[in-house]
This record gives sequence, structure tokens and C-alpha cells, in this order.
Amino acid sequence: MLLKMFARSLHIHSPCWGAEKSLLATLRKKTGYTFTNCKKALELHQNDLIQAEKWLNQQAQALGWSKATKLEGRQTTQGLVAVTVNNSDAAIVEVNCETDFVARNKTFQEMVEIAAQTCLHFAEQQPHATKPLTKISLDSTQLCRLQTTNGKTLSDQLALTIGSLGENAILRRAMCFKADKGIHLSVYAHPSGTQQNSVLLGRLGGLVAMRQKIDKEVDMENLGKNLCQHVVGMDPKKIGTSDDEPSPNSDDETCLIYQEYIVDDSITVNEVLDENGIEIVDFKRFECGENTSDGVPLSNVETCQ
Repeated sequence: MLLKMFARSLHIHSPCWGAEKSLLATLRKKTGYTFTNCKKALELHQNDLIQAEKWLNQQAQALGWSKATKLEGRQTTQGLVAVTVNNSDAAIVEVNCETDFVARNKTFQEMVEIAAQTCLHFAEQQPHATKPLTKISLDSTQLCRLQTTNGKTLSDQLALTIGSLGENAILRRAMCFKADKGIHLSVYAHPSGTQQNSVLLGRLGGLVAMRQKIDKEVDMENLGKNLCQHVVGMDPKKIGTSDDEPSPNSDDETCLIYQEYIVDDSITVNEVLDENGIEIVDFKRFECGENTSDGVPLSNVETCQ
């Protein structure tokens, strides 16, 4: 008799438990939080998935701010550089963390993607200057204030990430390019292959703005990618002009136009540009953890001829 009652009980309750397990699995996959926290969230909100996720994020937010305060000051030399482009707007951003292990974590990479997309959206909202190219630098404080598409600031989003990962992280710097008609923007990140949606991730990133001087058939996408790869790999300090003297030792060359082209070291970048009727308007290179200033005031907007 007892065995029959037990079997009947299993038959009655197993579908309900199965549904709860499914909700629990869905919530864990969607949020990345622990089994215990997800189970608690569902119990508190009568298995309402939307409310449970909202509660988890609120808890993580509070925990993130708490952890961010405790972890503040801990060295963050690892991380990622992200680059993204959408027609006439592009952005490059650096987000730092403590360890390379966290830099490879999907949650951290998603945070970097959000930062890059937020910067790109910010660039798209800015008015065009009177010059062909506008550059806007953002420091850590300015990045934290930007609002994401979900209504949170990047600072709030970072707190969520810190709460989830338990490691210090900072929004270090960013630069946005806003191009006028006739300027082509290209981006590249190294090591290549890591991508979150339309955002390229790596330890180094490059952004190049170029335009045609003469009307001829040129594969701008491929050439732009190669020039970005050159900027990332060869680390030029300036574009250079005919007034600059090439370095006697090619390995020490810092002018972009006089450097040996990374795709074909038998020719210089200048020869590639001349062959294709192209000129470089400007470029930017970020290396994760490099020693440099975090940026310039938002009001300091540069324009290029």
C-alpha cells in the first residue's frame, strides 16, 4: 500500500518538478548565476522567470558595487581591446581585469562587447564636425557615465560583471571616429578570431581612416583590414609626410608611410598607398595594459583635414 502511495506521489509531482528543473536550467543559462541563487530566485517569485532574473540582477548589482569597492585598487593589467565599425562610425575601447583567465571568460567578453557597442552608439549620436573626420577620446570616468541600450550606465553594467566574476575590472579608455562622406573606416583586433556579434576582441586593436585621392577600382575592405593589421603589428607613432626623413634602420622606423608593409616587406606602406591612390587620414592603436594616459576631456574633440 505504501509503495503504491509513493509511486502515485511521484507520478503526480514529477511533471511539476520537471517544469521547475526546466525553468532553473533556463535561468542559469541566461544569467550565468549559481544553481543555489537561481533556485532561490525562482522560489521567491513563484517560478516567474522574468521577475526571478530581475531579482538576480538586482542582487548582483548590489554585490557588484560592494565587491567593486573592496577590490578597488587591485592591479588590472590584463583584459581586452574591442573594435567595432558601422559605416561612418567606429570605436575602440579597452576594458581591464586582473587575470588572463577572466579575460577569456564569456561574461567578461560580453561586458567588453557592451562597452564597445555603447561607445559606437555614442559616436552615432554625435553631430558631424566641419572636417572630414572627428575623433572623440573618452577616459574611464566618461565611459562609466555612458548609458547602454538596456538603460543601465556602463558603470552599473561593470558592477554586474564584477559581482558575477569576483575580480576587479575597470573601463579604461576609448576613442570614437566619426567620418564624413568619402572616408572609409576599418578595424582589426589581434589575436584575431574572437568576436562578439559585430565586435572584434583581442589584446591589441587598430582603427584606420583612409580615403581615395584618385578614382580607381580598389578593394577598400581588404586594403583597410591589411592596413589595420599593419598598424597593430608595427606600432607606428605617426602617419608621416614627405618632410620626414626615413630612418636608416627600417626596424626603427616609426613613420607609418616609411615602414615596410606587413603584408609584403619588399615594399613600403607609402608605395601601397600610391599604387592604390589612397591616403591615410588618421589611425589609432590600443594595446591592453600599455602605459599611457587614460584619455582626454570629452570637450577636447579633434578634427582632421
